[in-house]
Amino acid sequence: MLAGRLRGLGRRAEVEPTYVHRQFALVHALHVAVAIAGSLIAVSQPAVGFALVLFAATSAYLDLNTRVYILRTLFFRRASQNVVSPGPNPAAPLRLVLLAHYDAGRSGYVYGERGRKLAERLSEPARLLLGPFRLIFWGGMVPLLPIIGARMAGVDGDWLSLIQLVPTILLIVAAFLLIDIALSETVPGAYDNASGVAAVLGAAARLRDEPPQNLDVWVVLTGGGESLSEGMRSWARRHRAGLDREHTLLVNVEGASYGTVHYRTTEGAVISYATDPELVELCEALAAAEPDEGKRALPVRSPVVSDALAARVRRMRSVSIVGADGGLAPPWLHAHEDTPERIDAAALERTTAFVVALAGLIDRGTERAAMSQAAASGDPAAHEVSP
Repeated sequence: MLAGRLRGLGRRAEVEPTYVHRQFALVHALHVAVAIAGSLIAVSQPAVGFALVLFAATSAYLDLNTRVYILRTLFFRRASQNVVSPGPNPAAPLRLVLLAHYDAGRSGYVYGERGRKLAERLSEPARLLLGPFRLIFWGGMVPLLPIIGARMAGVDGDWLSLIQLVPTILLIVAAFLLIDIALSETVPGAYDNASGVAAVLGAAARLRDEPPQNLDVWVVLTGGGESLSEGMRSWARRHRAGLDREHTLLVNVEGASYGTVHYRTTEGAVISYATDPELVELCEALAAAEPDEGKRALPVRSPVVSDALAARVRRMRSVSIVGADGGLAPPWLHAHEDTPERIDAAALERTTAFVVALAGLIDRGTERAAMSQAAASGDPAAHEVSP
């Protein structure tokens, strides 16, 4: 259907098959279980326990950064698809890729009302610090390593066991919450991320009607976004030979139908990766140009794994655009209330317009850069003024 919509815009569209491990919650429940086992075994066999916790932490770190999959490969894969629409102007100086994942996620206790109220009480730095996977990694797995290391060095005592109990209990709680997500049902996903797909398709239609002269506009709609951007990882690996990292920009849209436009300056479930500074600077320029202060785009830092992060880890230039209220997603994120009736058409329009305006800024910036380069080389055509 998505490929048909793109073809209806006069674009080429291909459906690229891929495979994803859709049960990300069970994958990381296994990471947590291995770490818990290591903590328990360390009481009698510190070296074995240390090795298990170190293995779990290493595998989780690589998995959450979409780099290398270790324990994930033990799970069954399912077929998925990426919808890829190459741009109509391959000779353009820059390639602009508009991204959105089209799959829906699962619900779970952590997405409920209590989690939302807790997030509302916290400041942005606190929400970043207390991101779910950051708590699991930095609060559960990592503290166990020096504690077990002390046991290996011959340190023992009830006080050490009490200290070790704290991260172990945190991991046990995390295991139950991850299993709860795995057993929960899939949500409708109107906000996350049908609205992101709608914003990308709408932006593509407007850029078709007023095509940028210096951009080759691609559209990539990925599957497996809710399995921690496995579809985007697959697309980047498949196309890496033909991607010029310096001249390819990726704009990822997630949840476009709520609140005001936000642009993420950092992303990452374990550590923060800065999004592309030039794209962030252009987003700041668009925000400053908005006369209505209540509608200005805002920066936000987020402890998430997105398609933009999967690209950024591979040294691509990317940024995520998201609709939020003070940096917070709507209360119905990953809930069964995330239905089409809750779509805010005005918010969706603001996000779509922001993406189009961002493409326009990139296009004009590319033209000015080319003229400056030509002027520096003494080309007289650089001094000509176009209509």
